[in-house]
Amino acid sequence: MKRVLITGASSYIGESVKAYLLREPECFSVDVMDTIGLRPEPGMFNGYDTVFNIAGIAHVRETDANRHLYYEINRDLVVEIARAAKESNVRQFVLLSTMSVYGKTEGHITPNTPEQPVNAYGESKAQADEAIRKLESDRFKFACLRPPMVYGKGCMGNYQRLRNFALKCPVFPAFLNQRSMIYIGNLCEFVKCVINEEASGVFFPQDAEYVCTSEMVRLIAENNGRKIIFTKAFNWAIRLCGMEIIKKVFGDLTYEKTDVVGMYSFQDAIRLCECNID
Repeated sequence: MKRVLITGASSYIGESVKAYLLREPECFSVDVMDTIGLRPEPGMFNGYDTVFNIAGIAHVRETDANRHLYYEINRDLVVEIARAAKESNVRQFVLLSTMSVYGKTEGHITPNTPEQPVNAYGESKAQADEAIRKLESDRFKFACLRPPMVYGKGCMGNYQRLRNFALKCPVFPAFLNQRSMIYIGNLCEFVKCVINEEASGVFFPQDAEYVCTSEMVRLIAENNGRKIIFTKAFNWAIRLCGMEIIKKVFGDLTYEKTDVVGMYSFQDAIRLCECNID
């Protein structure tokens, strides 16, 4: 049995991974540690094989007033947790990082793409990754997961914004693009495999298929019994527009397909997001 500790409470990804692993109670024991006000100390993590850290600030608008919190929580606290875990003889530290360390809204990312974060969120995550990598040894393995957009039933973020469009707007651009994304079920399966194998390195977990934004909107609407008119009339404006929000929705942003997970197809994933099916 693998004893797993998830650091960071009340997280969508953390709770999803916990429930997924506990489908196999003979293989996994899972605890969750709240990190609010936590001061990590050696011995605090005794008895665990793997610490999976999801603690951090995300989905919060960055301002001058809160920028310091990204470094205090996403970097300093996480590095302290990793250091204490190592001193507690934990064999593996798995960190939920982010695609934002590359600072891209468009383009293609490979293992050789340099990290160039453009905000405190991405920079704090990149600095945490670098600091924890220095702690790695034969007896303390480090797996850094940098997923693209995560979507799933009840998740926060861009999926909910697209869902609102699909449920309210009668017209949507028929614009072809490709984006790396990962369904929460596929991410949970990837985390399980990383823990089972005590893997180390930097990983790009993603669905087996690149996703077209228009196709995602179409499937969301279809699974809710709605019909949307798709038109190419706006495509010229999308191509000319330099707004970041338009790039995030319609631009191409992909990972090299090094760590694909095909347990759930894109069509099945959207169906599970939109229907009351476990």
